[in-house]
Amino acid sequence: MATAVALVMTMQAAPAAWANRTNSGGTSKSASGNGSGGKITVETKIQTTVDGASGGGTKTGSLSSTDTNWTPPACWYEPAFSPKEIEANVKAWRSLSFFGIGDLVGDMLDLYYKDGHPYKDYNLDKQGKGMFWAAVVNPNRKDDPEASACDKLPFWVDNGETPKEPLAVTPKVLAEYAYDELPIPETEIKLAPAGASTVNLPTWIWLEKTRIHKISVTANLPGTGLSATTTAEPVSLHIDPGTSDAETIPASGDCMFVNGAIGEEYTAGKANQTPPCGVRYLRSTGANGSYALRATVTWKISWTSTTDPGGNLPDGTFGKTKNVTVREIQSVNR
Repeated sequence: MATAVALVMTMQAAPAAWANRTNSGGTSKSASGNGSGGKITVETKIQTTVDGASGGGTKTGSLSSTDTNWTPPACWYEPAFSPKEIEANVKAWRSLSFFGIGDLVGDMLDLYYKDGHPYKDYNLDKQGKGMFWAAVVNPNRKDDPEASACDKLPFWVDNGETPKEPLAVTPKVLAEYAYDELPIPETEIKLAPAGASTVNLPTWIWLEKTRIHKISVTANLPGTGLSATTTAEPVSLHIDPGTSDAETIPASGDCMFVNGAIGEEYTAGKANQTPPCGVRYLRSTGANGSYALRATVTWKISWTSTTDPGGNLPDGTFGKTKNVTVREIQSVNR
């Protein structure tokens, strides 16, 4: 029965469920849903807007949570069908003839939504007074095992009521969904020297202010009054030189953001100074070799809502690897 019900709700209800994503910056992406594995899922109605995203074709990616035991939700329930839409789905299914499956599934659905087990006459007497809530699979996490957790048939919720279902959408769920939607700019560090580094001499590392800054995503569910804004703020840059034959500056390898920037740009006259952020390689890479220097930004994540106190979500990281060649200067003693 579950598979047949999934088919009816997917085939006939899809036009009533829609998805939209608008951006004030960054790239646009539509959320979507489907029915499979015996579940009923619909496309999410959540809309998101981005504030603070870098333009100009800047490459972006998604955060990896620093808490390995936490991920944004893989599924949830949200308002999806009116009583008339539920009725229309059942009737549309009955109009199809395929080895008698249409009437079979129609009978099953009527038992649930029409004959009082648990709903009577599709709740038509409550038209405009509530909605049937259905499962939504997070399009960013449709392959997660947790995506199968939302396996209930659409259930009724009166307007203004909070569902008792623990997986029902809330401001926090919206905030966690927005976590996945944050367009994090690629970590493009600057190095000096820009070409090959030199053994025992520091390589300066910095991030320009224009390359990295606060980013927010607001997620709202139209018609419910539910919304949340998730904000990512860069706090540090971790340097992994790609070899044990190196020393990071500072020794921890963690360069903190100061006045919106990481490190300090190298300029003429600083050759004898120690950079606030950098690396000193102790061994050359040899002919045609390089070290895979990994630069990873840690982002502090917080969220707010007009209907919820808000709070913090796990920090996230996003990094990039850069190949660095290190040469050794030979001196001649006479």
